[in-house]
Amino acid sequence: MLWFEGSIPEAISSAKSRGLVFVVVVSGDDEQSAQLMSSWEDERVSEAAHSCCVAIKVSASSETCVQFSQIYPVVCIPSSFFIGNSGIPLEVIAGGVTPQELLKRILNVSQMHSQKVQGGPGEASSSSHTAPGHGSDSEPPSGSAAAERSDEVCRPPSSRTPSEEDSAQHAAAGPEAEENLEEKVERLTKKLEERREQRKRGEEETEVRKEVERRKMGRNMQDFKKKQEEEKTKRLLEERNREKAEEKAARERVRQQIAMDRADRAARYAKTQEEERAAKEALLQARQEEQEARKEAQLRQRSAVARIQFRLPDGSSFSNQFPSQSRLQEAWDFAAQEVGSRYGNFSLATMFPRREFTAEDLNRTLLELELVPSASVVLRPLGRPAGAVVQSSGRGLWAALGTLLYPLLAVWRFLSSFLFATPAPSAAPPRASPPEPNTHNQPPSSSDKAKRDSEKRPKDFKKDGNIHRLRTQEDSEDDNNTWNGNSTQQM
Repeated sequence: MLWFEGSIPEAISSAKSRGLVFVVVVSGDDEQSAQLMSSWEDERVSEAAHSCCVAIKVSASSETCVQFSQIYPVVCIPSSFFIGNSGIPLEVIAGGVTPQELLKRILNVSQMHSQKVQGGPGEASSSSHTAPGHGSDSEPPSGSAAAERSDEVCRPPSSRTPSEEDSAQHAAAGPEAEENLEEKVERLTKKLEERREQRKRGEEETEVRKEVERRKMGRNMQDFKKKQEEEKTKRLLEERNREKAEEKAARERVRQQIAMDRADRAARYAKTQEEERAAKEALLQARQEEQEARKEAQLRQRSAVARIQFRLPDGSSFSNQFPSQSRLQEAWDFAAQEVGSRYGNFSLATMFPRREFTAEDLNRTLLELELVPSASVVLRPLGRPAGAVVQSSGRGLWAALGTLLYPLLAVWRFLSSFLFATPAPSAAPPRASPPEPNTHNQPPSSSDKAKRDSEKRPKDFKKDGNIHRLRTQEDSEDDNNTWNGNSTQQM
């Protein structure tokens, strides 16, 4: 089948220009549509349609079909509309037909169209102005034509009476036939309207009855569902209440058990804490008593002995231990024996706190002067007598030489303290003052002076094998204790 490829207005223009019948085939996706399309594709049908028709195929779901149905109502699908030049449907085939039936209908339409064209040239010319279409040159058909078209659409093709076919044939013969046709169309239109009204009333009554039944069924269904929901909700509520009661009882049992466990644990903990507290207090009291006893012993030991360090003006120092009840005069005599006549008359003083001892303080004890258990005393030279100046005038050269060699002697003393240091005795006995050399005739040598200074210098380092440790003024009791890694003393 050769279908027209353009739009409906183009197909109408082509049919008018060629004087052929305009055919619109509306098809869907059902079996009847497939049967109708196969009938149109038949070879004999295609030859007959090609000689007398301009056929266009329209899908039922397309926009073109919607526009076409606004002018020519499409009652059923599939349908085949045969439209003449005047815009009046010559034939409407509803549903699927066989190729033989379709061929017969095409031949009848072709004969009707030929009679109309031959019978009235004026009608043909007027039909060219009233042809339907979607373009600007087409208008909708008249009321009588629309009524006749509607009657043709609603009735199946096989139900048409011979009188109607005869009236259609005689309508093409002349003006008188057209008047009879109009009267018949009016009668058919009235009958069609009555049938439509009856059908409409019947459909409305059926719809009302169906709606009543549907609403009744809906109410029954809603009542049934509501009853089921209420029963289900009631069962769920009862089950939920039972579960809540069981959970509440279980929580109460667990809460009571937890309270009992807490009370038992608190009692055991309190008892343990009390025992630990008592043990700690006893241990702490024992330690405090032991520490107090140790402190008292150390205090008695320290208060019994006073360790005095004598610092000379040249920076050297020496130390000695004295009984705490001895007088400051004994310390002064010891310093005078050690120093000799190098500084002449001198006095004793402390730097911290700054205090210079007078002649009255020489008769007071070291304990009274707060020089116990240890103290650092500075020798402060006083004015020299005239004889001392005469005696020292001959030693000026050696004094200048000793001043120049003093840094070397200080380095030597520092190194010798590391290399030849020996543990110092806890208490040095009082030394007897050596005989005073004759300083007027024989000056002392530098080696004798260095030796004497090294002997007078206290041992500030303590040697333990290859390890040398700095010594404090007194042995600390911390050396005998054991210490942990976090700087706490281990008991």
